Amino acid sequence: QVQLAESGGGLVQAGGSLRLSCVASGRPLEMYGMGWFRQAPGKEREFVASLNWRGRTEYYGAAVKGRFAISRDSASDTEVTVSLQMNNLKPEDTARYFCAGGSTAEIPRYYQFWGQGTQVTVSS
Repeated sequence: QVQLAESGGGLVQAGGSLRLSCVASGRPLEMYGMGWFRQAPGKEREFVASLNWRGRTEYYGAAVKGRFAISRDSASDTEVTVSLQMNNLKPEDTARYFCAGGSTAEIPRYYQFWGQGTQVTVSS
C-alpha cells in the first residue's frame, strides 16, 4: 500500500511559477512510477506528467510540455517525494492537481493510488 499527499498549491498570477510536491509513503519503490493529473470544474481529469522509476523517463501532456517539469527529489524504501515545477502558468492551468501512483499512463484508471489533490489558481 502507498499513501500520497500533495502540497504546494495556491494562487499565482499568469506568467508565474509554482512547485507542487507529492510525498508517497509506504512501499513507493514497488510502484512502476508516479504521475500528476489535474481536474477543473466540469471537466474530465487530465494527464499532466509522469515519471518511471527505472529509466527516470518523463512524460508530459501536450498542454504543459515545455512549461512543466516532473522530478523525483528523494527516495527511500518507505518514502518518495515527486515534484512538479510549473512555470509560465496560464489561467487555463487552474485546476485541482492530483498525485497518482502505480503507472506512467495518460489514463487515470491505470493508477492504483491517489492523493486528495491541491488547488492551483492562476489569475489573469
